[in-house]
Amino acid sequence: MTALHGPYGAAGTDPDFQDDLPPGVPRANQHRTGGHSPFVDFDRASWAKLGETSPLPLTAGELERVRSLGDNIDLDEVRQVYLPLSRLLNLHVQEGGRLYRAYRTFLGGTAARTPFVIGIAGSVSAGKSTTARLLRLLLARWPQHPRVELVTTDGFLYPNAELERRGLMQRKGFPESYDRRALLRFVTEIKAGRAEVTAPVYSHLVYDIVPGERLVVRRPDILLIEGLNVLQPATPHTALTVSDFIDFSVYVDAATDDLRRWYVERFLRLRETAFRDPQSYFRRYAELDHDAAIRHAHSIWASINGPNLEENILPTRSRASLVLTKGPQHDVTRVRLRKV
Repeated sequence: MTALHGPYGAAGTDPDFQDDLPPGVPRANQHRTGGHSPFVDFDRASWAKLGETSPLPLTAGELERVRSLGDNIDLDEVRQVYLPLSRLLNLHVQEGGRLYRAYRTFLGGTAARTPFVIGIAGSVSAGKSTTARLLRLLLARWPQHPRVELVTTDGFLYPNAELERRGLMQRKGFPESYDRRALLRFVTEIKAGRAEVTAPVYSHLVYDIVPGERLVVRRPDILLIEGLNVLQPATPHTALTVSDFIDFSVYVDAATDDLRRWYVERFLRLRETAFRDPQSYFRRYAELDHDAAIRHAHSIWASINGPNLEENILPTRSRASLVLTKGPQHDVTRVRLRKV
């Protein structure tokens, strides 16, 4: 999401899959490409080779427009990491199309193919918002599927008034702060092939849902859904969840210490920029001095972002189709792909 527990708040991840393997899988095999691991590991150089034959359909200006504050991604990283990823996703979308045509022939149906849904999960300060916007841009350049849309789960947060009524303002970004029924209904209607589906709109500036404003999604070829909790499994009280309708998922990962540091650095930048807007919900933080701002950022991390990570975000990492692991400088150093 995009607030103190969103763009200004983040959670961190340990690059070692220490706690999210299924019971019975030996920990000693976590980093192997064979054995019991369900993933294949690539270092950056090996992964980059998968995109060497593909032209880069992106300019420096376009990258600048989709890059989040504090994210140091450049065209070299796009070429080495995200271009191969878009090529892989394109293969999945095309295979999905072939399967759809086979089903249509087998069943004798005439229904149109439904959108291919990609989930982007992980900590906000890890740069998943940039990943989602960049993939939207790259995927739309493939001629097979020019209509690509992006929806963030921020729009499905309860309005602040409702969060206050429920006593959840200090847990904004935790699963219970979202209208999960509305989000599930949205994704269900997308996968049902409805011609037009709408979603609420969230304002990062005022830190709330925009009353009466809706984002309209009209049967895209691909829909990207970006959010902290898009990979959460169903609970004992729910038969279905959003992840049941995701065709491919990406988890953006980094070490907890790095995420905490990036969070604090971004808080300081926002204190000098967005927080100074008179309409900003966080206007009061612009008046903090440097040391007080650092202390406040660490306090938010310790009380909100860290617990949300440990309780809700990190446990979903092993459910992803692909994990992008970042190093201390915000650059992707490793790619872990689920075997097929």
